[in-house]
Amino acid sequence: MAKSKGEINGHAMPHSESTDQILDRHRTSEQKSFGQKLRGFLRRNLMVILTVSGVLVGVGLGMMVRKMNLTRAQMTYFAFPGEMLLRMLKMIILPLVVCSLVSGAASLDTRSLGKLGGIAVGYFLGTTLIASCIGVSLAFIIKPGVGAGALNTNSLALESISNDKETADSFLDLARNLFPANLVAAAFRSVPIGTDTDGMNILGLVLFAMVFGVALRKLGPEGEELIRFFNAFNEATMVLVSWIMWYVPLGIMFLVGSKIVEMEDVVLLVTSLGKYIFASILGHIIHGGVVLPLIYFAFTRKNPFTFLSGLITPFTTAFATCSSSATLPSMIKCVEENNGVDKRISRFILPIGATVNMDGAAIFQCVAAVFIAQLNNHELNAGQIFTILVTATASSVGAAGIPAGGIITIAIILEAIGLPTNDLSLMLAVDWIVDRTTTVVNVEGDALGAGILHHINQQEMKKKQQEAELGEDEEEEAEELLEVRVEAVANRADGESSPLVRHQAVRTPEGTPEAIESML
Repeated sequence: MAKSKGEINGHAMPHSESTDQILDRHRTSEQKSFGQKLRGFLRRNLMVILTVSGVLVGVGLGMMVRKMNLTRAQMTYFAFPGEMLLRMLKMIILPLVVCSLVSGAASLDTRSLGKLGGIAVGYFLGTTLIASCIGVSLAFIIKPGVGAGALNTNSLALESISNDKETADSFLDLARNLFPANLVAAAFRSVPIGTDTDGMNILGLVLFAMVFGVALRKLGPEGEELIRFFNAFNEATMVLVSWIMWYVPLGIMFLVGSKIVEMEDVVLLVTSLGKYIFASILGHIIHGGVVLPLIYFAFTRKNPFTFLSGLITPFTTAFATCSSSATLPSMIKCVEENNGVDKRISRFILPIGATVNMDGAAIFQCVAAVFIAQLNNHELNAGQIFTILVTATASSVGAAGIPAGGIITIAIILEAIGLPTNDLSLMLAVDWIVDRTTTVVNVEGDALGAGILHHINQQEMKKKQQEAELGEDEEEEAEELLEVRVEAVANRADGESSPLVRHQAVRTPEGTPEAIESML
């Protein structure tokens, strides 16, 4: 007789699912979870995907439009959306830098500020000096100027650039920029360094904002209202940044496309200055891909590429805009949200880094200086090489965080080693290529510096917390011992003791009476 379903050996079994049903349900849940994971991944990385797509589409669009032979007016119209992006990013720089530095400096106590500031300055100077050494070494290995003696400004139909300033005057102007006579004027004008340029005196504003933040901290309760104002202003600025970020992919597409349309004879430039371009970009790859990640790993013992993977959007923005300052808003946002860096650290160190830390610029400036020396058949001695290293490291501090900002400071280096500045226009001709990787390396150095300072700050906080916990434990133990001692004295005072215990005073050999207890 056949057994009915759900019975085994005559015993009724509770209803259970078949194996097929269980497997089907498991597959459905797996499919759901995969779909949910995909949606979650797209939602998290939508900005990165859109930004990278904007660059790729911009390259294709530029190649297509290039064949249409647009007039100058039509090219202006085509570049207009990209120009709007640059204007938006530059508009937000002034409130972002001033408010973030004031609130950052005011939120850190003076001791921490001094320590973090000292580490930051050491990191910036150290990495810039290493970058300068890489640039000079590659220039001597690759020899970009050897054999290019016939190349001159006229062969590429370029205008010559001259600089009549002495090196000492350029450094004095740098000091003048640190202390602007008029803060309002500093928002749109700086003392010209190297050649005449108009632009925001970001260096003076950075120094003023930092000192002002420290002063507010010193005021105590009286300064708290103003600190809250700057904090609120800063948060509102970051909201504006998050809105601007959604326009970045479209703006980048037209920025890259218009730059490709504007290119004239690329083949002639690349064949003439190919070794110079190669030496500069190779230096950026070595510094950004090997040296900076190794420094980050040495300090934090964490994977630097995991940290950098959260910063693809600011890197793409840096590549498209060629401006460290214009990349600052998206860099602050991504460093805080994707990498969890403390706001006090990021908003204090990143604006300073965007102004002072120019690793990428130091590399191409050193390559350019050696290239021009080789071009003019000028043998550089050890003293001149040392001068190039020191001047490039120092003058990169004064380099404006704007497109082609580094070209201005090459003039200072050339003056320092006694070379003509007429060939600077050659650098300017290919600067739109080299400046992209330069800016990416500049902002990468800033971001990794913020990561290192965040790690050091966390270690300090953990150490202080452990010390505080140890102190609390010791206090508790001392309090317990005190309580026991007090109880013992109270018992003796009340005369509460066993009736079987008799207290006797016995004299010791030294003659001092000693209380002993004897059991009856």
